Amino acid sequence: MTDQNQTIAVEKLSQAEAEVELARLAEEIQTHDARYHGEDDPLISDADYDALRRRNLEIEQRFPDLVREDSPSKNVGFVALDKFEKVTHAIAMLSLDNAFTDDDVTEFANRVRRFLKLAPDAPLELTAEPKIDGLSLSLRYEQGRLVTAATRGDGATGENVTVNARTISDIPHVLSGKDHPEIIEIRGEVYMTHAAFAELNRQMENEGKPTYVNPRNTAAGSLRQLDSAITAKRPLKFFAYAWGEMSALPANTQMGMVAKMEEWGFKTNPLMKSYENVAALVAHYHAIEEERASLGYDIDGVVYKINDLALQERLGFVSRAPRWAIAHKFPAEKAWTILNGIDIQVGRTGSLTPVARLEPVTVGGVVVTNATLHNEDYVRGIGNDGQEIRDGKDLRIGDHVMIQRAGDVIPQILDVDIAKRLPGSKPFPFPDRCPACGSHAVRDINLKTGKTDVVRRCTGGLVCPAQAIERLKHFVSRLALDIDGFGDKQAEAFYQDGMIADAADIFTLRERDARSLTKLKNRDGWGETSASNLFDAIDERRNVDLYRLIFGLGIRHVGEQTAKDLARAYGTAENFYDSMMRIGDENGEGLEELVAIDGIGETVASSLREFFGEERNHDVLSRLLKEVSPKPVEVASSDSPVAGKTIVFTGSLEQMTRDEAKAMAERLGARVSGSVSAKTDLVVAGPGAGSKLKKAQELGVETTDEDGWFKLIGRT
Repeated sequence: MTDQNQTIAVEKLSQAEAEVELARLAEEIQTHDARYHGEDDPLISDADYDALRRRNLEIEQRFPDLVREDSPSKNVGFVALDKFEKVTHAIAMLSLDNAFTDDDVTEFANRVRRFLKLAPDAPLELTAEPKIDGLSLSLRYEQGRLVTAATRGDGATGENVTVNARTISDIPHVLSGKDHPEIIEIRGEVYMTHAAFAELNRQMENEGKPTYVNPRNTAAGSLRQLDSAITAKRPLKFFAYAWGEMSALPANTQMGMVAKMEEWGFKTNPLMKSYENVAALVAHYHAIEEERASLGYDIDGVVYKINDLALQERLGFVSRAPRWAIAHKFPAEKAWTILNGIDIQVGRTGSLTPVARLEPVTVGGVVVTNATLHNEDYVRGIGNDGQEIRDGKDLRIGDHVMIQRAGDVIPQILDVDIAKRLPGSKPFPFPDRCPACGSHAVRDINLKTGKTDVVRRCTGGLVCPAQAIERLKHFVSRLALDIDGFGDKQAEAFYQDGMIADAADIFTLRERDARSLTKLKNRDGWGETSASNLFDAIDERRNVDLYRLIFGLGIRHVGEQTAKDLARAYGTAENFYDSMMRIGDENGEGLEELVAIDGIGETVASSLREFFGEERNHDVLSRLLKEVSPKPVEVASSDSPVAGKTIVFTGSLEQMTRDEAKAMAERLGARVSGSVSAKTDLVVAGPGAGSKLKKAQELGVETTDEDGWFKLIGRT
């Protein structure tokens, strides 16, 4: 975590503090999504990650006007890996919101009743099933035959793993029974049993090869093998529990649909049950929790779903999850070990981040050696103002610490056993100079809140090799330019050897290598073919999507979604560059236009102005645009009359709830905003509409009432 606001309880945050905290959470959660979904290599525990998402949601619920376009509550998963052909899901594969306590489950049921306007005593049947800890997979059948298998990916686009999926015995190539719908898309989880995992590791040991860490990552890696013969040798299993596109629904309940899946030849979970009250649901959860160790496969909670499909349809979705389902997560696993040391890592924005080095300890079958320590105050246990920090630890070398993990992750430190502290131990001396370049490392004052930032940053900037290297790594990373064969290792080596100093240098590498006496092909680990392949891969990325280039610049607070918002707003690289040059000059011309873009607040605008106010950044981007030609943004077409338009709902809606109205508009391809601006296309005003309606009239924005809205979208 990288901001002092993380130490403030949500209910005590001011609006300014909340805005800064939401920006921090969006950036941090996106980083963790990349490691978990894109690389099967998470940095923090599931519980720690869930806490970040929960805090983000709590702040959004308290400050709904501050919800960002790149909010984690609007996104799911991560981009597909390029080693497989990409598959666009006909219906998005979304994630689930989480419950962590029995009270959370009660609130979920109450929330459903409020949305549907059901009486407290009206019947509401829900299903409960184990949440498998594996890899999500979607199987498309046409005329009863398997035609495509795809991973979830980012929810909209996944990886085509059809050949590998055909090697899994639980996945039928041809469906059993008769009278199948023409199109059937079955969704479920690929996993590996504990016994199969142990046997696989025994085989690896016998062959003198490294063993695997846990079943979940092993299953994911096995399904993503380029050689399907390897996948075929891995004992993978599959549980079916959901569906995507379906030309006809053969049942009208969740239980009925799962029963059909079993008839068609799929394995379904025998622990799936349906109940008519929350108490029975929660009792089933605790019963499964007690059985967890004896199931023979990993689960990390229980999933509840509204059984009636008609009610599911009415409830619809928020941007990243269905309203009609929730995952009740299990507590994470814990263990005690010794803190052997604390290392300081320097990030691309100059942030000094502490990392714990632990005495190796096995937790849930996984050996862990590292823990994230977040920031200086977390380590010291007190803030810069001398006040005790919530969740701060006062960590010292040699301390006995309790760690928590749930999966193959760097764990979180939960507690310190002061009684076992070594005599004479001293607080950790957090450095005030950068370990990479020796420059002063300082903690800035947040201009909005007046408080000292918890992040200590290197002031070396352009002279700090750690920042330069990290910026290069970010530029070539999977979400940015994604140059095949050009990863962290190459970025670091080329920088250290003086071959590249910034992003623009990457695209002149072939030309400079041709003139150099020390050719890349002659370097250790390289040859003529591998050097030529790298140069070709660089050339292939000269025409990437505009948002990738913007994201790759590594501007603070500009994550993937914000980069997409900027790309959509400016359309071309030339427009973006010209506008940013005006924003970065002394007058800040164009700043008001920037802030008016949906999803771009003052925090992002300030970062952009700071970045483009730096002359050296002008030079790098100018040289980059001489080498690359990013693709202009294409506007998606749709038959919907409101597709691509920005809609604002205001006043007391009488025929639908505000949530239902928003969900309806988004299904039709519209974008729903909480505020009116010159970029608003339509304001739907109910009785009691006030300042938003007035502003719309002042700006000349089209307005209508609920009846007009229904007429516009063809629903009367």
